[in-house]
Amino acid sequence: MLMHLPVLVVLAPLLAAPVVALMRGATWPWLLSTLVSWFSLLCTVLLLVQVQAQGEIIYTMGGWEAPWGIEYRIDFANALLLVLITGLASVVMPYARLSVEQEVGAERAPMFYAALLLLSLGLCGMAATGDAFNVFVFLEISSLATYTLIAMGRDRRALTASFSYLVMGTIGGTFYLIGVGLLYVMTGTLNMADLAERLPAISDSSTVRTGFAFIVTGICLKLALFPLHLWLPNAYTYSPSAVTALLGATATKVAVYILIRFVFTIFGPEFSFGAEPLAEVLIPLAVIGLLSASTVSIGQPNIKRMLAYSSVAQIGYIVLGIAMGTAMGLTAALLHVFNHGLMKGALFMTLGAVMYRMGGTSLSDMQGLAKTMPLTFWAFVIGGLSLIGVPLTVGFVSKWHLILAAVELGWWPIVVVILAGSMLAVVYVGRVVEAGYFGEAKDPTRREAPASLLIPVWILIFANIYFGIDTRLTVDIAEAAAAQLMAGGVSL
Repeated sequence: MLMHLPVLVVLAPLLAAPVVALMRGATWPWLLSTLVSWFSLLCTVLLLVQVQAQGEIIYTMGGWEAPWGIEYRIDFANALLLVLITGLASVVMPYARLSVEQEVGAERAPMFYAALLLLSLGLCGMAATGDAFNVFVFLEISSLATYTLIAMGRDRRALTASFSYLVMGTIGGTFYLIGVGLLYVMTGTLNMADLAERLPAISDSSTVRTGFAFIVTGICLKLALFPLHLWLPNAYTYSPSAVTALLGATATKVAVYILIRFVFTIFGPEFSFGAEPLAEVLIPLAVIGLLSASTVSIGQPNIKRMLAYSSVAQIGYIVLGIAMGTAMGLTAALLHVFNHGLMKGALFMTLGAVMYRMGGTSLSDMQGLAKTMPLTFWAFVIGGLSLIGVPLTVGFVSKWHLILAAVELGWWPIVVVILAGSMLAVVYVGRVVEAGYFGEAKDPTRREAPASLLIPVWILIFANIYFGIDTRLTVDIAEAAAAQLMAGGVSL
């Protein structure tokens, strides 16, 4: 069974989703979905252990060797990402039971959990596959599931948000597919390792350059890089709380991984940052997105929307690390992919607990929350400190490595930008903390959130602290992944 771990991560939710959809009620679909998510987490943890012990894992589908067949390749970079995806799903699923009953309704729960499993399947498939066209297939699976999940939000504006994301997501997917098609015309292969071997000989071709531009643009739309981010705030704001938590923690991170895989593995750093002006394009967009989204976050009355704009800013940090084109910068980017998933998952789940008790997530709903829901509010405070980048949290670890990468290149203005982004985070997180501690509670009789919501939240909060103190696992894996990617990232 250990031999088939790469495919089991995808196969388990694929088989469970139609079964869940055919069930009745809310309890059994939730229970099966939770068990499947825990099984997937076990598989990805075992995969990470195997990669640490023996290096890259190659799994061929049906015994057909690449490039004729489809293969899954698991290395340090996507092994860590798979643990993030399945880990968040395994925490969100138990959390979702009460949240879904209130925000979605028991009658629609089976379809909700089936779509959530398909979302997890698509994200894991994109991370694991070694085939460029399969990335598109899994991208569409996850996207269709996401559109469905967003539309299930109880606010009617969720339908508009879902449609907007559908339009923008379709454009991004089409751009990606056109780019992959151009590469296929020039190389006759879709296997990532094979592409990496064949592209250097034809890298001067205008067709290859055009394909590169299409792929990067399509992926940047999916990862919500400024100014291609306009679909994200509404999608996060009006989704059910469980959906926002999983999307905010994982979806854009997988798109970032795909960008990293193409830039460093398939095209290579020499082409991406030498022959093509990728850094000159990404760095200004990342800086503008980081500062502008952080500034916009300050004035948001809805805290979910505030954190949604914050996610756009955090994508700016990650893209800065990628655009540096160095091992240190890439290490910082990979670290922030994992760390931001932990902090944003915890924060959005905290807001789900507020939604359950208060019926909303506006700043007025946070007034006096430190007195009426202290455990929930303290979870938000610690998650906010991690988002700012305070020492002993995961946010500090990745931002510190990003500053080191900028100093290594002598990019002092970028160091100032990183620090400025953190100061802006102090302001918008501070607004919520001030309201919680010094505001008058809307309803002083409100009780703390139920344990089934608080326990998953605090699991992620403790993860924010633990991986902020003991950085050996995440930093070692990120450094190993960066070294592998800078060298080409594949075994040919």
